[in-house]
Amino acid sequence: MTKEMELYRGGSWDSAYTYLGAHPAPQGYTFRVWAPHARHVALAGDFNGWQAADMCRDGDGVWSYTAENAAVYDSYKYIVTGADGRTVWKADPFAFHAQTRPGSDSKVYDLSGYGWRDGAWREKCAAQPPVNGPLLIYEVHLGSWRRHEDGTSLSYRELAKELPAYVKSMGYNFVELLPVTEYPLDDSWGYQCTGYFAPTSRYGTPHDFMALVDALHQAGVGVILDWVPAHFCKDSHGLIEFDGTCLYEYGDPLKWEHAGWGTRVFDFGKREVRDFLLSSAAYWLREYHIDGLRVDAVASMLYLDYDRQGGAWRPNKDGGRENLEAIEFLRELNQTAFAVDPAALMVAEESTAWPLVTYPPEEGGLGFNLKWNMGWMNDLCHYLKMDPYFRQYHHKDVTFSMVYAFSENYVLPLSHDEVVHMKGSLRGKMPGDDWRQLAGVRGFYAYMLCHPGKKLLFMGSELPQWHEWDFRGQLDWYLLDDPACRATHECLRQLNRLYRRNRALWENDRDWTGFEWLVADDNRNNVLVFLRRDRKGHELICAVNFAPMSWENYRFGVPDKAAYRVLFNTDDACWGGSGCAAPADTELAVEAIPSHGKDQSLSLTIPPLGAVILRGHGKLKHKRTGGTQG
Repeated sequence: MTKEMELYRGGSWDSAYTYLGAHPAPQGYTFRVWAPHARHVALAGDFNGWQAADMCRDGDGVWSYTAENAAVYDSYKYIVTGADGRTVWKADPFAFHAQTRPGSDSKVYDLSGYGWRDGAWREKCAAQPPVNGPLLIYEVHLGSWRRHEDGTSLSYRELAKELPAYVKSMGYNFVELLPVTEYPLDDSWGYQCTGYFAPTSRYGTPHDFMALVDALHQAGVGVILDWVPAHFCKDSHGLIEFDGTCLYEYGDPLKWEHAGWGTRVFDFGKREVRDFLLSSAAYWLREYHIDGLRVDAVASMLYLDYDRQGGAWRPNKDGGRENLEAIEFLRELNQTAFAVDPAALMVAEESTAWPLVTYPPEEGGLGFNLKWNMGWMNDLCHYLKMDPYFRQYHHKDVTFSMVYAFSENYVLPLSHDEVVHMKGSLRGKMPGDDWRQLAGVRGFYAYMLCHPGKKLLFMGSELPQWHEWDFRGQLDWYLLDDPACRATHECLRQLNRLYRRNRALWENDRDWTGFEWLVADDNRNNVLVFLRRDRKGHELICAVNFAPMSWENYRFGVPDKAAYRVLFNTDDACWGGSGCAAPADTELAVEAIPSHGKDQSLSLTIPPLGAVILRGHGKLKHKRTGGTQG
């Protein structure tokens, strides 16, 4: 057994891509593929006129061949005669590059030679891990962010010229890319992949993708990659039954498939499969300088009965529904990622109440450092689509999140999943006419930025796009020619800047000391008022009104400050609002009137479908003038 395969089969190896796949030889390239149960494997490609060249099998189940004429960009495939007697042309599971759809060949590629210029960014992240700072994430589908006039997508290099400048100008400090790992079907958005080591060739070469990441880093923007280790598609050239057996997937029919997705499930109990996935994760962090991975569909990995109807699932060895092998894999995945990059962001899309997702394995956790707050997203989307009159009966949709807000290190996502399939865009969720919709977008976004947790917004929501996202076209950039849309777009941009400038809005995201309800129970008026606090005691107040009418002289208790200054008002006329509430920089005096459990209070106008953000200063000299409220 070679030392490499000893690692692959018996240890934890996150660099399997340096051995398996196609690699430079003294002359040409050496090709290696793991297919232990295959009866025969041959190699065919541009370099041999697509004539089958017999590969040699070693004792580890690895087949190898050196093609002296092979060169970069040559296409190739493995011709695998499996244990079942069928012969199938397979793409290389470890290929660095792939033929552009509808072709499915692998392509020879040399990763070396790209001159990275992002050293300053990487040094900054190492010194100040992003998970501890403000995280404003702009979620992007590269193929539909912006397009040429003829409808074709921008290339990686073209995106490198436009995307970083836009993201930076909007105040976001991270992008999250829907999967770029090679995939055959546009409609899957990348969530059914075939190439776990190849950035999709739809937009260019691996070096071109490196250039995009590099440009984002130079602009001060980090990159999170949506990564899919839970399942893979059943295209014949991919991983499915690779050597005529269930090599990468479970062999048990009660475990091997997600019928609802039409995909196979990785066998997390098999060492070689775990190392395949660990190597893929490490590869993107190491070779492409990716700053983090958003791990898709974690819930489907954790539960053996996930999406399996009628009891068609197999319990674990203890009789439970938990996938013990997947749990151990996820822990190992996170340990591997942090060993490669201690500052990495490892984000779980976990949609259940699985405990301790963002706690270390030694404390019984899964080891992620961030988790999408799916409950918050679902509750808020339900609330926002409701006629404002009926919101009073569903007030818990905007307050319940605080029951569990500090149980994990959360990201608040308004993601791609919430702006497709008849769910409506962010603006489209808002009832009423254009004015109410835009006011609702501004008010909601201020509430989202002030709520504990990191933030993620899917592209187009900021324009604000009216119709649902369509991956076949580009965002509705023409909306910025409309003064009302342009004003809302600018409002969101300035809110992003306010968020990043004020530590009170992000420094204590995981601690009750960073949050305090001032008004939580005014469902009749659809009003919320709460306080955010940084570690030095600096405070901001956010007052939100989800009703379409303003509330004048609204009084609520506040901390012991002499006055409060308006930092932001989403209803300001400059954003297209009604201008009924105090504009930015207005000073509001605190009065010694008890209210809401405080000895002093503040009275202000809370605008319709809007939010006001305040900062206090000075100390109030206590002198009661009488009266109570709340």
